[in-house]
Amino acid sequence: MQRLTALLAGTLSMLAGTLALLATTLGHADAETLYQPTAEPVTDSVYAIIGPTDARTYENHGMNANYGVIVTDEGVILIDSGPGAFSGPNIERAVAAVSDQPIRWVINIGVQDHRWLGNDYFKKQGAEVIAFEATVESQKAFADQHMEGRLPEALGERFEGTQPAYADRLLEGDTASITLGGTELELSLTNAHFPGDAMAYLPQSDVVFTGDLVYVDRLLGIHPWSNPKNGLEAFARLDAIDPDHVVPGHGRVSDMERARRDSGDYYDFLVNTIGEAARNFEAMSEVMNAHQDMEQFKHLEHYDSWHGTNMNRTFILFEGM
Repeated sequence: MQRLTALLAGTLSMLAGTLALLATTLGHADAETLYQPTAEPVTDSVYAIIGPTDARTYENHGMNANYGVIVTDEGVILIDSGPGAFSGPNIERAVAAVSDQPIRWVINIGVQDHRWLGNDYFKKQGAEVIAFEATVESQKAFADQHMEGRLPEALGERFEGTQPAYADRLLEGDTASITLGGTELELSLTNAHFPGDAMAYLPQSDVVFTGDLVYVDRLLGIHPWSNPKNGLEAFARLDAIDPDHVVPGHGRVSDMERARRDSGDYYDFLVNTIGEAARNFEAMSEVMNAHQDMEQFKHLEHYDSWHGTNMNRTFILFEGM
């Protein structure tokens, strides 16, 4: 009986050790699979948090977009605030790794959910949120859709505590220049991916945060409310600036050559090929079939799932003009 008891005790001890090791291994695996945002240097005092190029997921906290971190003499400027309350501390940790200064300003250049639903979190930390009037109007128009859409579905309990909050300081018109700690930002509306979207240019460091005007490495998407004509016009203004450094809305930090290849040329195709065909009353099915296989854009992620939709929505847009 004693031998049996000892044997059973030994077996239970081994089982407990195995379960502990398994739990530790799974814990490490979870940590490795969760997206850990980091602020990557672009130039001196300018950083980019580069999100994954896949869809919003529980593992990436819905942070499948790029954000900006600008360190000034009077505090940090954050370009877009992320998708909600849960992502706020992740962004704060990324900022703390490159600066011990507080986040003074949050500038909203995007209307899509993962760009501004973190406003409430950062306002509670004492940051001032700044945006164009048109950006805020669009955020309000899409707020209910965003609060009930893909983000809460993907994030589950991580979305809890997230609520819409809007800019403290509203910028009038289509362009604005603001300065903090000697760092100037030139802001301008693009109205491309979402109405009210904008881009931010830092002339001293020759960096542009394009928001969702520019996608690199993945194909840009045309939603029912997107306007590729506005996108082409805004990209022409970006081309005129010709910055050394482009932080796109999605994809790696790049230069204008890559931005033109991955986004500028695609806007040109949509507007001047698909849009022109619609204006000329060509048959949509024939136009779609003729341009389904575009070799110059097939290297971009999500080409298979978005290209046909982009052509269809562009055709319908220009058909109604």
